[in-house]
Amino acid sequence: MGEFFAEIKVRISETRGALQSAQAAGDEFLVDTHTSELEDLYRIAARNGVDCA
Repeated sequence: MGEFFAEIKVRISETRGALQSAQAAGDEFLVDTHTSELEDLYRIAARNGVDCA
């Protein structure tokens, strides 16, 4: 579980960064894409008992 925990945390962090960049650039398509990806990652993390708050 340690490797999964670390990987999901990295993916969430990277996606948050990409979302912030898309927001700064005013790219609504990428904002929507990264927002959806974050929602999916949070759902996966929650199903597996990973606290990402």
